[in-house]
Order: sequence, then structure tokens, then C-alpha cells
Amino acid sequence: MRLFRLYSGNDGQSHLEEISLSFNPGHFAEQSPTQPATSVSFSRMAPGTFIDWHNAPRRQYVITLAGAVEIGLGDGSAHRFGPGEGILAEDLTGKGHTTRAVGSEPRITVTIPLAG
Repeated sequence: MRLFRLYSGNDGQSHLEEISLSFNPGHFAEQSPTQPATSVSFSRMAPGTFIDWHNAPRRQYVITLAGAVEIGLGDGSAHRFGPGEGILAEDLTGKGHTTRAVGSEPRITVTIPLAG
């Protein structure tokens, strides 16, 4: 699994960086440290759906389960994410990012808002 952080920079733009998961020994399998979350929801977005400039509504993980998405940044770059790839969305201020469901199948995600 690849995980990325989408965050607000000092320049007022959203930026992406790849982050790594750390795993600790567990009873049955290695496990990441737990993080408090408030809920979980699943979403389906039709292919071609475009959401213009926006910020993340809160700190949350958004993990693509099926389909694909393209995240656009203020520098003109576009970053594609598919099944098994996740984003820690933290770009709460500034210009934000765009979101486009790409490919021929719906994008299905699980969103996990973080507590605190």
C-alpha cells in the first residue's frame, strides 16, 4: 500500500508527499499504531466526476478501494491514485486541490475522519 499526505504549505498551495507506514509486532500480524477516528464512510463517484478547487473538510484518510482518482495541485501537476492507495488529507487552508474520477469504473473509497 502506498500512502500520501496532502497538506497546506506556507505558500498557500496544497502539496503531496509520500509517507511510510510503520508496523509493530502484533499478536497475529504486524500492526501500525492506532489512531483515534470518529467514523467511517464509503463513497462511490461516477467516472468523469470533477470537483473543482476545495480543501479537505477535516483531517481524514481517504483510501481508494476501486477505480482511480486524479488529484490536481496549484502548480499544475496531477497525481493519479488507484486501488490500495491512500491519502491523509490535511490541506485544510489555502487554495486546495481538485479531484477527478478517472478511468471507466466508479471510484469507491473509504473515508476515515481522524479525531482531534
